[in-house]
Amino acid sequence: MGAKDWEDEGITFAEEEEYDSTQYFRDRPPPREQAAPRTASTIYQPLPGVIEQNELLLVSLSNAHSALWKRYQDYGQMGVFGWTADFSDMIDALKTLGFEGNMFVSTRQAALEACVRILRLRIDIKMQIITIYLCNQVSRLRRFLDADKQWDDYPPIDFPLDPYSEGG
Repeated sequence: MGAKDWEDEGITFAEEEEYDSTQYFRDRPPPREQAAPRTASTIYQPLPGVIEQNELLLVSLSNAHSALWKRYQDYGQMGVFGWTADFSDMIDALKTLGFEGNMFVSTRQAALEACVRILRLRIDIKMQIITIYLCNQVSRLRRFLDADKQWDDYPPIDFPLDPYSEGG
């Protein structure tokens, strides 16, 4: 199929343009954004909604371990499971706040402290899946806030090695 055949189908070939000698933006160079010099007037001023959101999260984080303990006392292991689902929602709110660049240092510190307080509670959970779920959520928050640190304060997970040894 030659060039003549292509022309018959309505396709025409134009000659290649030579761009070697073209000087782009010679007459009008693209505008360059210059960083504004930092002065006292350019200090970050958070919006009232950002301040309110950080304050609400501070209150929630400072009371997280108490709320978990109350749920455990009221509903047992299933209360811990339900509270952990709520805690997951709070973690999502913290991550959104952080990704938007609006998380205050005090909120970050309160979140890390809440993780320590949650894991210090002496909750007798027989269903290991609930312990795993709780630890996973704490770990998820810690990885977001301080990914480089290694944490070793998680409760031990003790699955039975031989499920038939307990009278089965």
